[in-house]
Amino acid sequence: MRHRLVLLGSDEIALAAFVAARALPAVEVVAVYSQPDRPSGRGQAVRPNPVAAWARQEGLPLLQPEKLSAEDAAYLQSLDVSLGVVMAYGQILKDDFLQAPRLGLVNFHGSLLPALRGATPVEGALAAGLDVTGVSLQQVVRKLDAGPLHASAALTIAPHEGRAALRARLGHLAGELATRALPAILAGTSIPVPQDEAQVSYTRRLTRQDEALDFSADARLLAGRIAAMEGWPGSTFACNGVVIKVGAAQAVTARVGAPAGTILSADKSGVLIACGAGACLLTLLQRPGGKMLPAAEFLAGFPLAVGTQVPSVAMSPLIAPAPFPRLPKA
Repeated sequence: MRHRLVLLGSDEIALAAFVAARALPAVEVVAVYSQPDRPSGRGQAVRPNPVAAWARQEGLPLLQPEKLSAEDAAYLQSLDVSLGVVMAYGQILKDDFLQAPRLGLVNFHGSLLPALRGATPVEGALAAGLDVTGVSLQQVVRKLDAGPLHASAALTIAPHEGRAALRARLGHLAGELATRALPAILAGTSIPVPQDEAQVSYTRRLTRQDEALDFSADARLLAGRIAAMEGWPGSTFACNGVVIKVGAAQAVTARVGAPAGTILSADKSGVLIACGAGACLLTLLQRPGGKMLPAAEFLAGFPLAVGTQVPSVAMSPLIAPAPFPRLPKA
């Protein structure tokens, strides 16, 4: 039996899973849904997202509606689709769309559900200081990431791993999971298991305000927060009226006899700042208008005095036991 698939995604993390799904025996990808091309980069040129670019390169039918409509559900129905495969698409799927494929839709989610439902599971895992995370394959339902689980795969978060590296590894893991788990779903033999609602946690979308750092936090959690904000929005602190961006940090667990926010040392190894528990060694820094540099290069042009106390700014939680209020997209 030949299976007709539709793929829905907009982020690079989905590519490995989509390539693996397309490579399965007796599978034909009849449509790819992705977000519209948007301005990006310094010049704000209109560019396709990675999934849309891949679909065009592979000659796959590409649809990029700003918002899914009843017409999209009807079109999907007309394609006689066996299964929809979703990862990081960025739109809410309504009942008519969910019911169009014969086997419904399945979603690859970047956490071990029911933990870290929502928009930022990778960032949530880093900010929480988790040692292990993974990818879950769930049947899509209308409730946020609440569908029963077909399969999951775990990986250990590497020491000092940032968001980009972890996302890349999770994307690769999703590709492996697609190869292993999708054949049984297509054959109708996979029996999904309900999630344990007592263990649910939720993440939220990031905002520009998430760049602020609170040095009164535990050093391990602060280093994880910096790793989670890698890229955008980044992490910043103010020193002598200048906003400095932090690209990477490591937690130092030794007892520190100084108020939180105190610069304890500033040398080629990094800028060591006292935290509520332990200290954070900032190893990549950037001044306004400059480049992200290793600490030694940064300090050569922008010295930081030992004993200076930098201000802390309260950090909003990234994880909660209940869904966060919906925010506009950044």
